[in-house]
Amino acid sequence: MTARVLIVDDIPTNVRLLEARLTAEYYEVVTASSGPQALEICNNSDVDIVLLDVMMPDMDGFEVCRRLKSNPKTHHVPVLMITALDQPSDRVKGLEVGADDFLTKPVDDMQLMARVKSLVRLKSLTDELRARALTGQQIAIEDAMRVMDQITTTGGSILIIDTDARHAERIKGYLGDHRVDVLTQPADAVFQVTGAQYELALVSMALDDFDPLRVCSQIRTLEHTRTLPIILMADEGDKPRVVRALDLGVNDFISRPVERNELAARVRTQIRRQRYALELRQSVSNTMALAVTDDMTGLYNRRYFDRHLGVMLGKAQSQERDMAVMLLDIDHFKSVNDTHGHDIGDAVLKEFSLRLKRNIRGVDLACRFGGEEFVVLMPDTDFRQAEAVAERVREAVADRGFEVGTARPLTVTVSVGVTLQESLADTPETLIKRADVALYRAKREGRNRVVFDAA
Repeated sequence: MTARVLIVDDIPTNVRLLEARLTAEYYEVVTASSGPQALEICNNSDVDIVLLDVMMPDMDGFEVCRRLKSNPKTHHVPVLMITALDQPSDRVKGLEVGADDFLTKPVDDMQLMARVKSLVRLKSLTDELRARALTGQQIAIEDAMRVMDQITTTGGSILIIDTDARHAERIKGYLGDHRVDVLTQPADAVFQVTGAQYELALVSMALDDFDPLRVCSQIRTLEHTRTLPIILMADEGDKPRVVRALDLGVNDFISRPVERNELAARVRTQIRRQRYALELRQSVSNTMALAVTDDMTGLYNRRYFDRHLGVMLGKAQSQERDMAVMLLDIDHFKSVNDTHGHDIGDAVLKEFSLRLKRNIRGVDLACRFGGEEFVVLMPDTDFRQAEAVAERVREAVADRGFEVGTARPLTVTVSVGVTLQESLADTPETLIKRADVALYRAKREGRNRVVFDAA
C-alpha cells in the first residue's frame, strides 16, 4: 500500500536520508523545514502520515503535533515523532500531546518501515470510516469529533498474556489506572477473550513453549476482537518477529525492560484510538438512515453504493491510488426459489451476505446490488489483492453447504467479475459496466469462478 509521507525536519541531511529510504519503498514524499510550513502543507493537501522531528527552531515538534491533533481537519493524520536517543521523556511527552508513535535517532530502517506501514494501515481504515460517514450523513463526522474531545483513557480493560507471572504482575502494577487481568496460560487466550470486553492486550514475546504470534493471530480471528489493539513486549533479539507481527496486524510494541512511563503513554494511545474507533463506528451506524441499507441482508443498498462509489473513485483518481470493484452473482439462484420457495431463497441471501462480510477486509464496502447480485468496493487495492479477496469469497461460498432449513445443506456457488480503476477517464458507470462484462464471462465459462475484465 502506497502513501503520501510528510517529513518535517530543519536539518537537510536528516530529510534526505529519510526521503531516500521511503522513496525506495515507493512512498510519495513531501518535505517541510519548519513547523509552520508543515501545518500549511497538512491543512492544504492530503497527507497520510507525518514524520516529525522534535527539535526545531521557533516551533518545536510538540507544538506542531498539538496543533495537528487539535485541528478537526488533520487530527486523524498519524504523527510519527523522531526523538533523540538520550531523551526518553520526549517520547512520553510526544505521545501525550497526541503523537501516534515515535522513532529514536539514529533511525533504524526496520523500525522506520514497520512503524510507517502500521500507521498507514490505520490511516487507510480511518479514511474509509470517515468517507462512509460523510456519504451517509455529514453530521456523523461532526458527532464523532465532539465525542473524540470527550474520550478519556482511564479505566481501560487490559489483558496481559505472559507465562512469567512475576513479570506480568510488575507490568500490572504499572497500570494502576486500569482494570487488568493476567493470563499465564497462552493456550487459553481465545477462551479468555471470548465474551470479554477488553480494550487492549499486552502480549509477551517470551512465552514458554508457545508462539506469541500465534496468540495474536488467534485473537485476530475472533469477530469481536478483530480490532482489539495488541502491544507486544519484546526483547532486542525479537526484531524480525516484531516486524512480522506488525504485518499480521499487531498495533505496537515496547522494548524490554519495560519503562513505566513509556508503557503508560503507549497504553493511553491505544485505548484512546480504540475508543475513538468504536464511537466513530457507532456514529456511522446510528446516523445511517434505513433508506441506505438493505433490510434483508443488513448490507448497504445500491442507492448508497452508487453515491459512495463516486466519492471513492474521485479520491482514488485525485491521489493516484488503486481501487477495485467486485460484482458477484449467486449461481442458479432462481432454481433455489422455484424448488424450495422464497423463504429458503431469503435464507440463502442472508447466509451469503454473512460469508461475504467475513471474507472481505475491514476497508472494503459490501452492498446488495439487487436480487441475488452483490457488489464490493475495494479501496487501495491492486490486481493481486483483488484476486486474493475475490477467490477467498468464492471459496467461502462453495466450500461448505448452506444450512437454511432444507433436508440437506444446499450447494451454493458464486460467479465474480472484477475490474480495476485505471485512468482519469473512468466513471462509476464504466467501472460497473466492466465488472458486469467480466461477471457475464464468468457465467458463460462455467460459473463458480473469478474473472477480471480485459479492458
